[in-house]
Amino acid sequence: IWVPVTGLVICLLLCGCVVDLVLAQIRYSIPEELEHGAFVGNIAEDLGLDVAKLSARRFRIVSGAKKQYLEVNLENGILFVNEKIDREELCERSPNCFLHLQVVIENPLELYRVEVEILDVNDNSPSFPWSEFNLDITESAAPGSCFPLESAQDQDVGTNSLRSYQLSANEHFILNIQTRNDGSKFAELVLDTPLDREQQKKHEMVLTAIDGGSPERSGTAVITITVLDANDNVPVFDRSVYRASLVENAQRGTLVLKLNATDLDEGSNGEVTYAFSGHAPLKVRELFNVDPYTGEVRVKGVVDYEKASVYELYVQAKDRGPSAVAVHSKVLVDILDVNDNAPEVILTSVSTPVQEDAPPGTVIAVISVMDRDSGENGNVDCQIPSNVPFQLHSSFKNYYTLVTSEFLDREAVSEYNITLTARDLGSPSLSTRKTILVQVSDINDNPPRFSQPSYTVYVTENNAPGASICSVTAFDPDSNQNAYLSYSILEGQIQGMPVSTYVSINSDNGNIYALRSFDYEQLRNFQILVQAQDAGFPPLASNVTVNVFVLDQNDNAPVIVSPLPKNGTVATEVVPRSVDAGYLVTKITALDADAGQNSRLSYQVLQATDPGLFSVALYTGEIRTIRRLVEKDATRQRLVILVKDNGQPPLSATVSIVLTVVDSVPESLSDFGDLTLSPQPPSNLALYLIVSLSTISLIFLVAIIVLAAVKCYKDRETLSGYNLPPFACCCCGGFQPEPPPEVFKKSNLNLQISSAAKVPTNCMEVNGNSSLSQSYCYKVCLTPESAKSDFMFLKPCSPGSTPRNNETKSAENSWNAQSRSASVNNGATTPNEVQAYVAQLNPSVSLTATTKPISLFYLIKNLDYNSCSTSWVCDTPSCSQTNNIGQITSLTMPQGHKHGRAIILHTMWRIRKGGLSIIDEKWQMAGFGETGEDTERGGGKEMEGVQGHGWTETWAACRSAPAMSSEAEERERERERERERERCGFIFVEQGWGKGGV
Repeated sequence: IWVPVTGLVICLLLCGCVVDLVLAQIRYSIPEELEHGAFVGNIAEDLGLDVAKLSARRFRIVSGAKKQYLEVNLENGILFVNEKIDREELCERSPNCFLHLQVVIENPLELYRVEVEILDVNDNSPSFPWSEFNLDITESAAPGSCFPLESAQDQDVGTNSLRSYQLSANEHFILNIQTRNDGSKFAELVLDTPLDREQQKKHEMVLTAIDGGSPERSGTAVITITVLDANDNVPVFDRSVYRASLVENAQRGTLVLKLNATDLDEGSNGEVTYAFSGHAPLKVRELFNVDPYTGEVRVKGVVDYEKASVYELYVQAKDRGPSAVAVHSKVLVDILDVNDNAPEVILTSVSTPVQEDAPPGTVIAVISVMDRDSGENGNVDCQIPSNVPFQLHSSFKNYYTLVTSEFLDREAVSEYNITLTARDLGSPSLSTRKTILVQVSDINDNPPRFSQPSYTVYVTENNAPGASICSVTAFDPDSNQNAYLSYSILEGQIQGMPVSTYVSINSDNGNIYALRSFDYEQLRNFQILVQAQDAGFPPLASNVTVNVFVLDQNDNAPVIVSPLPKNGTVATEVVPRSVDAGYLVTKITALDADAGQNSRLSYQVLQATDPGLFSVALYTGEIRTIRRLVEKDATRQRLVILVKDNGQPPLSATVSIVLTVVDSVPESLSDFGDLTLSPQPPSNLALYLIVSLSTISLIFLVAIIVLAAVKCYKDRETLSGYNLPPFACCCCGGFQPEPPPEVFKKSNLNLQISSAAKVPTNCMEVNGNSSLSQSYCYKVCLTPESAKSDFMFLKPCSPGSTPRNNETKSAENSWNAQSRSASVNNGATTPNEVQAYVAQLNPSVSLTATTKPISLFYLIKNLDYNSCSTSWVCDTPSCSQTNNIGQITSLTMPQGHKHGRAIILHTMWRIRKGGLSIIDEKWQMAGFGETGEDTERGGGKEMEGVQGHGWTETWAACRSAPAMSSEAEERERERERERERERCGFIFVEQGWGKGGV
């Protein structure tokens, strides 16, 4: 319900501009007691504001009153009554009553002061302190005697206050109305005609108080008069009005003043007592006390200047005689102010949070202060600490604005607790502190930061797809959305594939997952680039490198490289029955694709036809004889070799090898298979013939061997004077300048080595019976890390093979890596190839039979330095270095080769019926200036001559004898060697390398 305002609306605008504030003042007048919703004024129109923007600009009013009496409708800008206003409660009897309001509008900040005058309405009737008064009047009272009456009180002011009194009709009394200095009115009862107690003891009249309102209001009281005998004098105060000053907060019992009244009567009629008048306010009675006998007025309660600066005390005095009449007086107590109130701080407007990029001078808050004390005690000064980026400006009377003095940084300080100190100018000064919380809002001014400059991750291969491999962590000093990070992997390639096919990342927590199972053998390490980006606007990002290393797992079993089965059959090797213990049969070569301990291989015999006949080296895979073979040993031996790596758990592979034992032939016969004669019916005659022929052949063969040994021993002494080339033909004591290749032709165990005319013809032919009917080519080969030679069987020789006599230089180049690899791996080479190679090296050399033992030399490259034994010496006096014998052979080590060395092996073969046997072996080592000695076979000679790009040495090797058990045996051995030298020639067979490898 809207109630129209009957009062006058006064608008007064005071415009100013202080620190970006436009200040004005408006004044309205409304009557009290208006109902809720009553119209006060259109404040938006009066201030010239746009009604549509009131809500957006946070239009609001601030009042210092305890209740929110007025409110504004933000839809139409009308100021209306929010709660009924009682002027008498709000301002008591003050002649003027105002409500002080502050209007605050933001964006931009504007401040207005509003005064609303509350007009009095006649809503209170005059009232007497009591509804009935009792007066005792002596009958001797003379007409015209005056008897003061209790005054009526009207809470209204102005014309609505008390105007007059009326007395009901009676025979003896009239009413006399008087006005005090302060304008208040009181009534006196005047005796008009004498009283006669004997005629009437009591008289009753009605006293009516009337106010000046329209319509008027009134209040009544009954006056009962008792006629007494005469006490014809009343007390008289020495002053009509008393005035005193009292400091506020005076202690209880403090004397304010002392009343004094006298009575001319004697006795009890002259004894005066004091008291508050009947209409003294209750709060006065609570604050002060009047002693009835002494008339001293003292402090009873707490006197507060801020509640009232002046108190009016209405007192009376009367005697103790019969028919005592009370006389009245007024006491004015002025309250003196002391500085007992601290300033009050009111936050009228606070704009928080504040963006960290807000420019200096941005208004943060509007602050008002007040002090209820007066004078200097009420003057207030405000301050804030100097160590904060804010300043306090005084904008209007007791109004301040808090502004920024510099740019803020939320990452350094996210909020400020600013202590505002308001201090008055009293003595002693009182102060109030109020904390203003200013929060700084974030802007996206910081990129993400990773916890590490880079990440290194180790992942074991064969991981499960989807497994977490690591986690990257970044943080952003910003807050909220600006600090929310998302992770991603930048585009890239790994082995030609997008990185997104290898790994993925959880965009929320930075966990990186493998999308596939990694294989160490295919991919050992890779890099990915992870980006962390915040959700700010615009977004900021940072990158970090993640290095992923794949760790090897033992997931590859060893793979057998050689020997390999051919045409689906088990690999076969040939072992001469005449070999000694320790003879190298073959070597198992295996590879493991893993790394480290997972690729370290060991070899062992898993199954064997005769476990005591062959052994395999634990780490090299070399299969050697444990003892000499005897006639009763089976001609077919089957071995199953287990190759196992050192992983956990270990993986293994097996290879089966069939070893064929033959009489006096080289070790390997991979192309023969099982050579057996077709079975014949048993015959005693045949048996006798076989035994006889075998016995004769054996005796003849022993004689041949003894003669050959003596001849070769003598010939060796002769050979020591020659400077042998790497390829020399030992052909029955004769030499030729050009070296043939390492080829033997065998037919029925006949070794035929032909020579040119330049070579001496002291040759020998060894014939023996054998089941082998074809001619075969043989090649001497030695595997790495071995100190013994492998004498191989080759394919059957073509009968039409003839040596070539030209293209010596090109032949060396044509002996390619494949041919050499075939030699190392016990592969077969045709006689044509071997003989052609011999002819290319020395066209003057041909192959024929010889009666001399044959010395063979072999050159290898040892790649594993640590697997060789120690204590290498050349302790044989006959061992020496000779130069410039025939063809010069160059041995070149590539530059920078640090772990290899050349070993020159000299093997002495004795030719007898039924095959060849080893007389002695010796070898040399070169490349690091070391020499080697085999404890069973003799010593060698060091190679010298290191050059800038590698090294090249012209060399020839000599034979040395094995150690003897006694001096007699040594002398016998020396004589045997002398005899052999007389008839022994040498064939130097070289297989080596030039620049670039073996």
